[in-house]
Amino acid sequence: MPNPPLAVLATTAEVLARPDADERLLTAFERERLQRFRRPADREDYLAAHLLVRYCAAAHLGTGPAAVAFGQQCPGCGATGHGRPHLTDRPGTHLSLSHTNGVIAAAAAPVPVGVDVEHRGPRTSDPAALGHVLAPAEAALVQGHPDPTAAFLRLWVRKEALIKLGRASLDTLASLDLSHLPLDPLADHRDGELHYCELTTPTAVFTAAAELPVRLVQLAEL
Repeated sequence: MPNPPLAVLATTAEVLARPDADERLLTAFERERLQRFRRPADREDYLAAHLLVRYCAAAHLGTGPAAVAFGQQCPGCGATGHGRPHLTDRPGTHLSLSHTNGVIAAAAAPVPVGVDVEHRGPRTSDPAALGHVLAPAEAALVQGHPDPTAAFLRLWVRKEALIKLGRASLDTLASLDLSHLPLDPLADHRDGELHYCELTTPTAVFTAAAELPVRLVQLAEL
């Protein structure tokens, strides 16, 4: 029986403090991309996220990070070097990663999985702006919530996770209505065939979604 899905939420600093946080684990394309970032913080977030997804894959498979054959492929244009992460030698293992302002998340699973994390900060509550990404019922929930920013971020990370899962696209966000899901969730809940693993910290909002329950583990467990 395959190992269950696992996900990790961590800070960039925590990942880069690991003794095995070695830029040489990245592919040549990733290292080239890394050097294109002008802001050091952006480079560090990218590096940490691409290391963390390797740590997740290694833990899921019971191997070492250096043995992880990481690749990316764009589902739109089919090009490699960007797009959805995957293992080039293990098509049955699925990956996802996300990073934002010093906070990163990654997952590995035997089924498609999507993760997203967003830094908690000011977000617009303008109805016209919300209409681009939220269904009408969702926008009403956000505007009537005691903390509209937190409500919007919870909906946003769910939708981003579903995009990475392949269940949505940027063009369909406004027609994807998740208003039936709780905005102040427990750590885990289910909606039809999808399992959500969610967490809110003082600095970030996180969601992982898959057709199997996702176990959120500590970085130290990898």
